[in-house]
Amino acid sequence: MTASLVNLLLITGATVATLMLAAWLVSLRLKNASIADIVWGCGFVLIAWVACFTVNRPLDLRQSLLVGITTVWGLRLSLHLFRRKLGQPEDERYQTMRAKHAHRFGWVSLVTVFGLQGLLMFVVSLPVQLGQTEPSMPLGWLAYVGVAACAVGLFFEVVGDYQLAQFSREPVNKGKTMNTGLWHYTRHPNYFGDSCLWWGLGLIAFETQYGAWGLLGPALITYLLTQVSGVPLLEAAMLKRNPAYKTYQAATSAFFPWPPKKA
Repeated sequence: MTASLVNLLLITGATVATLMLAAWLVSLRLKNASIADIVWGCGFVLIAWVACFTVNRPLDLRQSLLVGITTVWGLRLSLHLFRRKLGQPEDERYQTMRAKHAHRFGWVSLVTVFGLQGLLMFVVSLPVQLGQTEPSMPLGWLAYVGVAACAVGLFFEVVGDYQLAQFSREPVNKGKTMNTGLWHYTRHPNYFGDSCLWWGLGLIAFETQYGAWGLLGPALITYLLTQVSGVPLLEAAMLKRNPAYKTYQAATSAFFPWPPKKA
């Protein structure tokens, strides 16, 4: 590992730590830890640009793709979550933690919410960081496959979120499960899109000197979304609120888009 790479990782690591510490202080002021979710997308944008300025070399096509795609994805996600959470009470996950830890929640949230999310943010963003290091290399076919994967991922995230928002606005749909549009083929088009986009960024970075290590990022986010904090937690909450969700569960793919099973 070269000194320049170590320097890059130290600077981006310090950036993440500073951002999450600031977000934690704001959460204490607001008495609402949900700000961690809003900061998530913006954090990746900040990492991408800090890495870009840290390597301090003429911007090439690969850098432009990594920084540009991350910026579009991150800002859209943060804005979407900001609009959704504006005026709403603290997320149920954090309310449960707050009730459990009482007066200690502030310090607990620093480690288990903001600290943990900062660490995950640093690891998941490895493709964006490592893909910008020297030496500059021309794009190969893997990078173009990565760009296509990013486009597919953004499509599933943006369209999936839009369709769900439109469905939720209709009073007649209250208490119902959406199973139209992209949600007809996967129970979590936004999670699939998120994973797809990060694998795309991983492929764009893969052709660089340290790019192979960047695949740790998409592997981690895919594991979290499918096995830990994504699908399992959300579906447990959905089943608790609406037992009929089990019918949709049985017919529709959990993650990868696929035609639903016939009754």
